[in-house]
Amino acid sequence: MVDGEQHATYPLAPANGYSRSHEPESDSDDSRELRQKKRMKYLLYFVAFVIFQTGVIVVFTLTIMKVRTPKFRVQSATFDNFNVGTPTNPAFDLSMNARVSIKNANFGTFKYQNTTMNFFYRGNPVGQAAIPKSSVGWRSNKKINVAVKLSSANLPTPNSQLGTDLSTRLLPLTSQAELKGKVALTFIFKKKKATQMNCSMEVAVASQQLANIVCE
Repeated sequence: MVDGEQHATYPLAPANGYSRSHEPESDSDDSRELRQKKRMKYLLYFVAFVIFQTGVIVVFTLTIMKVRTPKFRVQSATFDNFNVGTPTNPAFDLSMNARVSIKNANFGTFKYQNTTMNFFYRGNPVGQAAIPKSSVGWRSNKKINVAVKLSSANLPTPNSQLGTDLSTRLLPLTSQAELKGKVALTFIFKKKKATQMNCSMEVAVASQQLANIVCE
Protein backbone atom coordinates (compact mmCIF):
# COMPACT_ATOMS: atom_id res chain seq x y z
CA MET A 1 0.00 0.00 0.00
CA VAL A 2 1.04 3.54 -0.60
CA ASP A 3 0.75 4.54 3.09
CA GLY A 4 2.97 1.68 4.19
CA GLU A 5 5.78 2.47 1.80
CA GLN A 6 8.91 4.13 3.20
CA HIS A 7 10.67 6.74 1.10
CA ALA A 8 14.44 7.05 1.31
CA THR A 9 15.83 10.56 1.93
CA TYR A 10 19.04 11.89 0.40
CA PRO A 11 21.12 14.93 1.47
CA LEU A 12 20.79 17.97 -0.70
CA ALA A 13 23.78 19.02 -2.77
CA PRO A 14 25.39 22.40 -1.92
CA ALA A 15 23.85 25.31 -3.76
CA ASN A 16 27.21 26.32 -5.29
CA GLY A 17 27.64 22.95 -6.86
CA TYR A 18 30.79 21.98 -4.87
CA SER A 19 31.12 19.27 -2.32
CA ARG A 20 31.62 20.19 1.36
CA SER A 21 34.77 18.10 1.36
CA HIS A 22 36.58 20.99 -0.44
CA GLU A 23 35.89 23.66 2.25
CA PRO A 24 38.74 22.76 4.70
CA GLU A 25 41.24 22.95 1.81
CA SER A 26 39.91 26.39 0.81
CA ASP A 27 40.17 27.64 4.40
CA SER A 28 43.77 26.41 4.56
CA ASP A 29 44.68 28.30 1.37
CA ASP A 30 43.13 31.50 2.71
CA SER A 31 45.01 31.17 6.00
CA ARG A 32 48.30 30.55 4.19
CA GLU A 33 47.77 33.59 1.98
CA LEU A 34 46.93 35.74 5.02
CA ARG A 35 50.12 34.65 6.80
CA GLN A 36 52.14 35.41 3.70
CA LYS A 37 50.67 38.91 3.47
CA LYS A 38 51.51 39.53 7.13
CA ARG A 39 55.09 38.39 6.59
CA MET A 40 55.43 40.72 3.59
CA LYS A 41 54.00 43.60 5.62
CA TYR A 42 56.46 42.98 8.47
CA LEU A 43 59.30 42.74 5.98
CA LEU A 44 58.34 46.10 4.45
CA TYR A 45 58.18 47.63 7.93
CA PHE A 46 61.65 46.28 8.71
CA VAL A 47 63.13 47.59 5.44
CA ALA A 48 61.55 51.01 6.04
CA PHE A 49 62.97 51.04 9.58
CA VAL A 50 66.46 50.16 8.34
CA ILE A 51 66.30 52.92 5.69
CA PHE A 52 65.11 55.43 8.29
CA GLN A 53 67.86 54.47 10.74
CA THR A 54 70.48 54.71 7.99
CA GLY A 55 69.24 58.20 7.11
CA VAL A 56 69.38 59.27 10.75
CA ILE A 57 72.95 57.97 11.09
CA VAL A 58 74.05 59.74 7.89
CA VAL A 59 72.49 63.06 8.97
CA PHE A 60 73.96 62.67 12.47
CA THR A 61 77.43 61.98 11.04
CA LEU A 62 77.36 64.83 8.52
CA THR A 63 75.96 67.48 10.87
CA ILE A 64 76.24 66.74 14.59
CA MET A 65 79.45 64.68 14.55
CA LYS A 66 81.25 66.79 11.94
CA VAL A 67 83.98 68.85 13.60
CA ARG A 68 84.35 72.37 12.21
CA THR A 69 87.24 74.75 12.74
CA PRO A 70 86.29 77.61 15.11
CA LYS A 71 86.69 81.18 13.85
CA PHE A 72 89.06 83.52 15.69
CA ARG A 73 88.84 87.21 14.73
CA VAL A 74 89.24 90.84 15.77
CA GLN A 75 85.88 92.61 15.74
CA SER A 76 86.54 96.12 17.02
CA ALA A 77 88.69 98.14 19.40
CA THR A 78 88.83 101.24 21.57
CA PHE A 79 91.83 103.26 22.71
CA ASP A 80 92.73 104.45 26.22
CA ASN A 81 95.97 106.13 25.26
CA PHE A 82 96.53 107.57 21.78
CA ASN A 83 99.85 109.24 21.05
CA VAL A 84 100.86 109.66 17.42
CA GLY A 85 103.75 111.66 15.99
CA THR A 86 103.96 113.73 12.82
CA PRO A 87 105.10 112.79 9.31
CA THR A 88 108.42 114.52 10.01
CA ASN A 89 108.78 112.90 13.43
CA PRO A 90 106.93 109.58 12.96
CA ALA A 91 106.10 107.50 16.03
CA PHE A 92 103.11 105.99 17.82
CA ASP A 93 102.30 104.78 21.31
CA LEU A 94 98.80 103.32 21.66
CA SER A 95 96.93 101.48 24.41
CA MET A 96 94.27 99.46 22.64
CA ASN A 97 91.41 97.31 23.95
CA ALA A 98 90.70 94.85 21.18
CA ARG A 99 87.35 93.06 21.02
CA VAL A 100 88.08 89.48 19.92
CA SER A 101 85.49 86.83 19.04
CA ILE A 102 85.79 83.05 19.04
CA LYS A 103 82.92 81.44 17.16
CA ASN A 104 82.29 77.74 17.75
CA ALA A 105 79.83 76.22 15.25
CA ASN A 106 80.20 72.67 16.61
CA PHE A 107 77.68 70.63 18.61
CA GLY A 108 80.25 70.37 21.38
CA THR A 109 82.34 72.59 23.65
CA PHE A 110 85.64 73.98 22.32
CA LYS A 111 88.27 74.12 25.08
CA TYR A 112 91.33 76.10 24.06
CA GLN A 113 94.78 76.64 25.56
CA ASN A 114 96.71 79.80 26.40
CA THR A 115 97.92 81.72 23.38
CA THR A 116 99.61 84.96 22.39
CA MET A 117 98.15 87.49 20.00
CA ASN A 118 100.75 89.42 17.98
CA PHE A 119 100.34 92.76 16.22
CA PHE A 120 102.53 93.94 13.34
CA TYR A 121 103.14 97.16 11.46
CA ARG A 122 104.17 96.28 7.91
CA GLY A 123 105.64 92.98 9.07
CA ASN A 124 107.42 94.39 12.12
CA PRO A 125 106.19 93.41 15.61
CA VAL A 126 104.73 96.33 17.54
CA GLY A 127 102.78 94.63 20.34
CA GLN A 128 101.42 91.42 21.80
CA ALA A 129 98.78 90.31 24.25
CA ALA A 130 98.09 87.12 26.20
CA ILE A 131 94.82 85.23 25.88
CA PRO A 132 94.22 82.83 28.81
CA LYS A 133 92.80 79.36 28.34
CA SER A 134 89.05 78.99 28.48
CA SER A 135 86.19 77.38 26.58
CA VAL A 136 83.38 78.24 24.17
CA GLY A 137 80.01 76.52 24.48
CA TRP A 138 78.50 74.53 21.65
CA ARG A 139 77.18 76.64 18.77
CA SER A 140 78.02 79.91 20.49
CA ASN A 141 80.16 82.99 19.96
CA LYS A 142 82.42 84.09 22.79
CA LYS A 143 83.71 87.68 22.93
CA ILE A 144 86.71 88.70 25.00
CA ASN A 145 88.51 91.99 25.57
CA VAL A 146 92.25 91.96 24.97
CA ALA A 147 94.41 94.84 26.21
CA VAL A 148 97.53 95.47 24.13
CA LYS A 149 100.17 98.19 24.01
CA LEU A 150 101.22 99.15 20.47
CA SER A 151 104.51 101.00 20.11
CA SER A 152 106.86 101.99 17.30
CA ALA A 153 109.84 102.04 19.68
CA ASN A 154 111.38 98.88 18.20
CA LEU A 155 110.85 99.78 14.54
CA PRO A 156 113.90 100.34 12.34
CA THR A 157 114.99 103.97 12.15
CA PRO A 158 114.77 106.11 10.19
CA ASN A 159 111.35 104.95 9.00
CA SER A 160 110.14 106.98 6.06
CA GLN A 161 107.22 104.60 5.46
CA LEU A 162 105.77 105.37 8.88
CA GLY A 163 105.96 109.07 8.09
CA THR A 164 104.13 108.47 4.81
CA ASP A 165 101.39 106.48 6.56
CA LEU A 166 100.94 109.16 9.21
CA SER A 167 100.57 111.76 6.49
CA THR A 168 97.59 109.77 5.15
CA ARG A 169 96.19 109.56 8.71
CA LEU A 170 95.90 105.77 8.39
CA LEU A 171 98.17 103.36 10.26
CA PRO A 172 98.06 99.80 8.80
CA LEU A 173 98.28 96.90 11.26
CA THR A 174 97.93 93.12 11.14
CA SER A 175 97.19 90.63 13.91
CA GLN A 176 98.13 86.97 14.05
CA ALA A 177 97.52 84.19 16.55
CA GLU A 178 96.94 80.46 16.77
CA LEU A 179 94.35 79.01 19.10
CA LYS A 180 94.78 75.30 19.88
CA GLY A 181 92.24 73.18 21.68
CA LYS A 182 89.81 70.27 21.59
CA VAL A 183 86.19 69.95 20.53
CA ALA A 184 84.30 67.61 22.88
CA LEU A 185 81.23 66.27 21.05
CA THR A 186 80.60 63.63 23.74
CA PHE A 187 82.29 62.55 26.96
CA ILE A 188 84.27 60.05 24.89
CA PHE A 189 84.66 61.61 21.44
CA LYS A 190 87.11 64.53 21.47
CA LYS A 191 89.04 65.93 18.53
CA LYS A 192 91.95 68.36 18.43
CA LYS A 193 91.35 71.57 16.52
CA ALA A 194 93.46 74.66 15.87
CA THR A 195 92.25 77.93 14.43
CA GLN A 196 94.34 80.73 12.97
CA MET A 197 93.79 84.47 13.30
CA ASN A 198 95.00 86.52 10.37
CA CYS A 199 93.45 89.98 10.32
CA SER A 200 94.37 93.28 8.71
CA MET A 201 93.12 96.65 9.94
CA GLU A 202 93.86 100.35 9.97
CA VAL A 203 94.06 102.83 12.82
CA ALA A 204 92.24 105.98 11.74
CA VAL A 205 94.37 108.69 13.33
CA ALA A 206 91.87 111.52 12.87
CA SER A 207 88.95 109.70 14.56
CA GLN A 208 91.11 107.52 16.85
CA GLN A 209 89.21 104.41 15.79
CA LEU A 210 90.05 100.99 14.40
CA ALA A 211 88.70 100.69 10.85
CA ASN A 212 88.70 98.45 7.77
CA ILE A 213 89.05 95.18 9.70
CA VAL A 214 89.37 92.20 7.36
CA CYS A 215 89.95 88.66 8.66
CA GLU A 216 90.63 85.55 6.61
